[in-house]
Order: sequence, then structure tokens, then C-alpha cells
Amino acid sequence: MRRLIMTMVARSRRNAMAVIVAYLVAIGLGLAYAAAHLGIDTNTDHLFASSLPWRQEQIKFDKAFPQFGNLIVAVVRDRTPEGAAATAKVLAERVAADNVHFKDVKRPGTGRFYRRDGLLLLPQAQLAGLLNAIVSAQPFLGQLSADPSAAGLFKALDLMAVGVGAGQANLTPYTDQLKSFEAALDAAAAGHPRPLSWQSLITPGVTKEQGDVRFVLIHPVLDHGSLEPGGAATAALRRIAASLPEVKSGDASVSYTGQIPLSDEQFASLKQGMVLGLVVSVVLITLWLLLAVRSWRMILPILATLLAGLALTISFAGIAIGTLNLISVAFAILFVGLAVDFAIQFCVRMRDVRRRIDDPALALIGAAAEAGMQIALASIATACGFLAFVPTSFVGVAELGLIAGIGMIIAFFCTVTFLPALLALTRPRGEPERIGFPLGDWGDAALKRHGRPVLALFAILALAGIVSVGTLRFDANPLDTQNPNTEAMRTLKTLLGKSVTNPFYVDVLAKDLPAARNLAARFGKLPEVSQVISGATFIPEHQEAKLGMIQQTQQILAPSLLDEPPPALTPARLRTAAAKAAAEIAKVTDKLPKESPLLGIGQALGKLQSAPDAVLMAMNAALTKYLPGELARLNDALSAQRITAGNLPQDVKRDWFLPDGQVRLQVIPTAAAQTSPGLWKFVDAVHRVVPVVTGPAATTVATAKTILGAFREAASLAAVAIAIILMIVLRSARDSALVVITLALSAFLTALFAQLAGLSLNYANIIALPLLLGVGVSFNVYFVMNWRDGMKHLLGSATARAVLFSALTTGTAFGSLAASHDRGTASMGDVLLLSLAAVLIATFVFLPALLYSLSRRE
Repeated sequence: MRRLIMTMVARSRRNAMAVIVAYLVAIGLGLAYAAAHLGIDTNTDHLFASSLPWRQEQIKFDKAFPQFGNLIVAVVRDRTPEGAAATAKVLAERVAADNVHFKDVKRPGTGRFYRRDGLLLLPQAQLAGLLNAIVSAQPFLGQLSADPSAAGLFKALDLMAVGVGAGQANLTPYTDQLKSFEAALDAAAAGHPRPLSWQSLITPGVTKEQGDVRFVLIHPVLDHGSLEPGGAATAALRRIAASLPEVKSGDASVSYTGQIPLSDEQFASLKQGMVLGLVVSVVLITLWLLLAVRSWRMILPILATLLAGLALTISFAGIAIGTLNLISVAFAILFVGLAVDFAIQFCVRMRDVRRRIDDPALALIGAAAEAGMQIALASIATACGFLAFVPTSFVGVAELGLIAGIGMIIAFFCTVTFLPALLALTRPRGEPERIGFPLGDWGDAALKRHGRPVLALFAILALAGIVSVGTLRFDANPLDTQNPNTEAMRTLKTLLGKSVTNPFYVDVLAKDLPAARNLAARFGKLPEVSQVISGATFIPEHQEAKLGMIQQTQQILAPSLLDEPPPALTPARLRTAAAKAAAEIAKVTDKLPKESPLLGIGQALGKLQSAPDAVLMAMNAALTKYLPGELARLNDALSAQRITAGNLPQDVKRDWFLPDGQVRLQVIPTAAAQTSPGLWKFVDAVHRVVPVVTGPAATTVATAKTILGAFREAASLAAVAIAIILMIVLRSARDSALVVITLALSAFLTALFAQLAGLSLNYANIIALPLLLGVGVSFNVYFVMNWRDGMKHLLGSATARAVLFSALTTGTAFGSLAASHDRGTASMGDVLLLSLAAVLIATFVFLPALLYSLSRRE
């Protein structure tokens, strides 16, 4: 092997121009092919093999319910639920009119079914409490129905005060409503009228569950040829939202989240970080090269070799893979950081040889003789660290492993062919002095004197590292790898606190309605579950009893909800009604608690008596803006009819039932499931009831298990492959064991550093650990092979200089990953930097101390 490498170097030097032209032709053809055939796969589902059982369940579910995929979720907020609903309706209408950017749009929970029959969907106890509250408010509702104006409201308050005076009114049940009236009247008296939510006043229980948020579900037109397939649609949504009058006035806001924006923003962050990181890496690597080789005659060939290897690796990716994914796009920076080591080693060794041999041609061959085998072993070991992922089901990393692993082999061949050809043209000058570090001599002496204490210290660190390996946390939450400052992530965070908007739920299919009800009851008993919604929810039980309750309420309220024309409204009538109500409240002041909202209402009414006509009419418009609509909605809700499978709306059937009769259940966890331990506990609890489930929570946990399994498999394969290669090349069990022991220490130190830094493993950064084996071998092998060749001063050698500057260049590339806007990529860079630091400590301190304590084999 050594002779073959020397021959390749010698022939490349003699035929320099032919070699350079051949490389340029290959690079040109390869990049042309890659430009035409290498694409980007933005679908994160494709990061894992479709043959996995959980992926098959996910694919089956997605085919059955395609309406839940590829969504933009617009989140509309307003000061009142009615305002949010009105804004959401206008937004949906304008989105539906844009056929260029959007396929369809839907507002969940709206329509005639929910308006008329929605009360039947409530649990019987909750429905009874709601209807009792409505009946109790019958006198109040009757007055408002007869006169749906501020005058009618004041008349109702007037009657309430009269009841207090007669000792016949208990205001406690109306405390929340009275506080709302007080706040609204105070604001109106101050000249800042704001709409009053009658929905919150009349049906407070239902409104509290829904809140002031309304959703608009949008299927965008996607451009799969772009890194951001939904970017144009999202931009169109932003323009539409900004044009809405309620948004312009600041009364309402529209934000967005969903699979499409989250994916687009992640790829946008990734693209921005990759391009910037690659540029910064090349600039800083050039600086390290200047310090390492101190001559443009070597710097330019090294950079050209690096770029040539990168171009050929891109060409290979286009031929072998065809598409890059969220993880495999990182191969470029990884290649730059790792492949430059080979060229640095070769050139620094050549500088050292030139100090002894003045002839450049012989110096090239001498460098190949000294460093060729070491570089070959380093490239193969690093490639093994990458290629070990190829057989795993973690397709995203498997593709990265294939590209980067073959890239290491390409980098080696570029180093022993293209680099010598370029050096033959630039003809670097001789070296007048020793290549190495004066400080290294001091380090060698110190390690020879204090080797045993140093080894004892590392034994303690290794034990701490072993403990850290067992306690290092794996973060299964994919949201933790995304930039938290993007629009989609900020919006999603605002929804995490509510059970009904928790993104980590589980989907289950039951064979029919009875089975669905049975499963819902079993799931509902789990402490990890907050709510279960199913197709059976929309065909509720006990309908006869519920309908009887609703009809009884309707009969009681019927006289109060007559649709009669209200009396004419004038500012004078408003003043009269306000004055009368204020006077009646003043009469009962001594009978009211000091904190009674009715006292504040009386004061506000007193101010309104002297307010200008415009203020009074603006107050009336704000207070009663949503009153007629809510009275009409209440009237419709009291006309509910029995729900059957036959009269269910088509959109409800499509969302909750399959043609073969299967029923979908959505199991929603408590807030505790928003943490990784809570998520695992929730999914395990669900699995104890039903073994086959899908949905975001189940997929997230299954993904984590797949990743951990892939890591174990890849780490085992890499360790075995590297051990075999070391035995073949070194032909010594002891020398191979030295490298393996140092590698193991590097791994333990990496786990210890990660634990101290508070880092956790995730699907992106876990690749750093098998890769550590390859990087560690490449550094350790240089020292072990030099030591057994007779070198007495390892840290003061040219090899140590080359390893240090290789580490700096590698650290620069990894550091650019750590600075990425994408948190997954940044976490990969963090762990790679920590592992590199661990490798350097083990290589420059532990390994020399270990070698100096052993007898050298002649």
C-alpha cells in the first residue's frame, strides 16, 4: 500500500498538467450532472425508511385522511370570540378566492351542524349546568331580546337593582357578567368603547373551552422544486391578513403555523446557515493554512484540492442519491472540515522532508512515504464512521453517511494525485528550520516525567464519562430542533398550553362506533390523557335526555326570544335609561358589598348621562355589536335535532369515519406530555390500551427509538470496522488497542462535556458520536504510527503541528454548524465541537502519556 501511494504521487507529479486537466474535466461533467439531477427533498417524513412498521401505519393513516397533511394553520385572535370568528370568516373567504396559491380552506367547528346541534355534543352534566344558567338569566335575556340595545341593557340592570332593593335578587351567579359590563361601560365613558362578548356572557362554559382563538385550515399550492415549497402561499396569506380591516385597526391579529410553515422555516434557516457557514469556513480555514504551511505555494494547492474533492463529492451525491434531505445537506461543511486534514498532513510532512531533502520531487515522494499510509488509514477510518449509518433505517443520516463516507475516499485520492500535481507546478521552497512546536518539547518532557499522575487523572475522567453516558438525555421533541424565533414556532408556542391545541396527540382507529366508545372510555381513565375526541363524539349518547332538556329550556325561553322589531333608539332614550338605572343602583348602595361590580356600573352610568350624543351612540354600537347574532345563535341552538350517522355533515364524516366503518379517535394528552419524558410516558400508556397507534406523539416516540437504534447499530458497525482495519494495517494487537483505548476515552469525555454543557442528544446531533470514531482514529493513528517508527518527541513533531492545525480547520467547520440558525444543525455543531475537544485532549495528553509509559517495540 505504501509503495502504491508513492507511485501515485510520483506519477501525478510527472504528469501534472494531464492530471489537472483530467480533474477539471471530471469536475465540470460531474457538476453539470449534479445541477441537472441533484434536488432537495423537503419532506421530513422521508428521513426514515418506509418499511418501518410505524412508518407504514403513518403512511396508511395519511392516505385515509389526506386532509390533515400539508397544512398552513392560520390562527386568528381578537378581543372577543365573536370578533375572532368574524375575522376568520373574512380571511377564509379571501383565501378561497385565491386559486393561484391555495387549494382549499376550512374553518373547523363552524357551519349549521355546530350552530344548531352543537349543544348535543356536550356531556350531559355540562349541558345541564349550561341550560340552568341560561334559564336563570331568562328575565335578563327577555329584556335584551325585546330591546337589543344599550337601553335594553340599562333596563335590565335597573330591574336587577330593583330586585336587590326588594331583597329578591342574588347577584352572585352574575358576578362575571357584571364585571364585564362594568369594564365595558368604564371604557365607553372614557371615550374608548370596545365590543362586548355576549357569547362569553350567555354561554360562558362553552366559550371558555374555545377561547378567543379561531383556526383557518389551508391547503396551499406547493412548489416542490423549492427549498420552501409553501413559501409563496405563506407570503400570500400574510398579504391577505395584513389587508383585513380588523387587523389594520389592531382589533384582531392573524398568525400562522402548521407542517408547511414549520418545514419551510426550518429549511430557510438551514439554507442560510449552510451557505454562510461554508463561506466562513473557507475564509477561516485559509487563515489556519497560512499559519500551518506559511506559503501560498502550498495554501492554493490545498484549497484547490479541497474544492476539487467537494465538487466530486457533490457529483457523487447527484449520481448515487439524487436528492438531499434536512440532514444530508450538512455533508458539504463536514467534508470541508474533515477532508482538509489529509492535505494539511501531506503538506506539513513535505515541509519537514524538505528540511532534509532539497529536491522538490524527492520531497514529494518522501512525504508520501512518511504520511501516505497514515492518511490512507485516517481516510478509511473516517469513512467507516460515516458509512456505518448506511445500513440503518435512519435514511436521512444513512444518505449523509454514504455521501460523506465516499467523500472521504475521494478526498484521499485527491490528496495523493491532484495535490502533488498542483505542488509540482507551484514548487514550494525549502525549509530552513525544524517544523514543529518549541512548546511541544516542553509538553513531551512533562508527560514523560508525570505520566502516571496524568493517566490516573484520565482514569477518573473516564469513570465520570461512563456515568454521563448512562444519564445523557435524548430529546425526542422535534420542535426543540427548530428556530424558536420564527413566526410558525412563536405561534405554536402560544397554543401549547391548551389541551385541545396540543400538537402531540395520538390517532387510533376503532372498527366501529361501539368499539370507539369503549376505547374512548378506557383512554379517558388514563391520568396521562386530558381529552378524547372520536367519531362517536359527533353521534353522542343520551340524545333523548339531552333533547328533552333543550326543548324544556326552549319552552321556558320562547316568550323571551320573540323576534320583534326593537323600539327606535335615540341618544335621549339612552340618557334616560342610563339615568334611571344609575338612580336605582344608588338607592341600593348600602345593600351591596363594597366590591360589587354593580357599584362601578352605577358610577359609569352616571358619567354617561352627561356624555355627548356621539359617545353615547358609539357606546351603544360597541355594547350591542354582537348581541343580535348571539341571540339568534341561542335560538338556533335550542332547536337541536337528533344526530344520526345519516345526517352528519360530509366534512365531519370525512374527518372521523372511513368508508369501511372504522372510526377515528384523537387522544389528547395533558400538558405534561410537552416534555420528552412526559411524551414517552403518554405514548406508553396509550400503547397499553391499543398496540397500534399513529399521530404526532406516537410518531415522535417511534422516531426517537429508530434514531437510537440506528445510533447503536452504526456505532457498533463503525467500531468493528475500524478495529479490523487497524489490525490489518498496524498488524499489532497492542498498537490497535492503543488507538481503541484512546478512542474510548474520547467518547467518554464527549459524554462528560455534553452533560456539563447541558446538551441533550437529538435526531440531528447524534451523528457526531459514530463520526467521533473516525475523527479520533485519524488523529490517534498519526501518533501511534510515528511512535512505533521510532519518534521520541511526539508533541514537538511536524505531525503534532499538522494535527493541531487540522483540528483548528475541522473545528472551524464544526463551529460554523454550531452558529447555524437551524437548532438541529447547531446542536450537531455543538456536539461535534465537544467531541473534537475530547479527541484533542485524548490525543495530545492521554495518548503521549500512555505511549511514553510503554516499552517501545523495535
